[in-house]
Amino acid sequence: MIDLSACQVTAAGRWGGLSWRLYNVLVQPQLILPLLAALIAAPRAFSGWRFHRQTSLVGVGLLLAYLMMMTPLAARLGDRGLAVLIATDDGQPADAIVVLGRGHEFRPSRVQVAADLWQQQRAPLIFASGRGDALEISQMLEAAGVPPAAIEGEPCSATTNENAEFTAALLEPQGVKRLILVTDSPHMARSVWTFRSLGFDVVPHVSPMPQELDRHRQRFLVFREWGGLISYGLMGRYFARQVPEPSFSTSLTPLISRQLIRIGFP
Repeated sequence: MIDLSACQVTAAGRWGGLSWRLYNVLVQPQLILPLLAALIAAPRAFSGWRFHRQTSLVGVGLLLAYLMMMTPLAARLGDRGLAVLIATDDGQPADAIVVLGRGHEFRPSRVQVAADLWQQQRAPLIFASGRGDALEISQMLEAAGVPPAAIEGEPCSATTNENAEFTAALLEPQGVKRLILVTDSPHMARSVWTFRSLGFDVVPHVSPMPQELDRHRQRFLVFREWGGLISYGLMGRYFARQVPEPSFSTSLTPLISRQLIRIGFP
């Protein structure tokens, strides 16, 4: 695993945090409904304006769409739609198991899934990816009985695209071609297509959602993933591309990095 101090905060990483806060605002009806009501009612005060009726109709359409999206049915349909896009694990061996970070609530199930896959000899290496997750996942894997020599990773990536780019920068020079990708169901389709664009043969293996995750957060994740799925497509991140130069130094060996993990660095 590379040294955490070698990581650079990229513009993509900063936008990732901003988008999370923006989505969190958008799913609060007490903030959004008054704005949509104003969009519907305000144009009536300007009856002489040519497009006042059209503007009010747009507001009505947005209001209906918003109310529909906030229902439990919409969340279930959205979740099923994302699940349909995922192929099943074919059970064949791979070169590495890649575990994507998603926050502390998601770590235990991902670590258990990855450790089980390693015990089944599906791959000789487990690679943890994600800022704020990779080091912790590595420590949890060791506690679960996976030997340090079978664990690598990168603690720099802050987005799904960076997960794929940084993983490719470190694993492709080692001859890794086939991956078993471990993440949750809503996140899987976008992750698989992004990793495939960088030349990997990807086998999806879904990890369970945390039991303590409430319905509001689950709905949030589903809608956020649909937004990410579409935006990544518009940005061309599913088409074949070259692995870019990583925004970190790869000079530290995995052995030194594991020693840093053991002494709690940083």
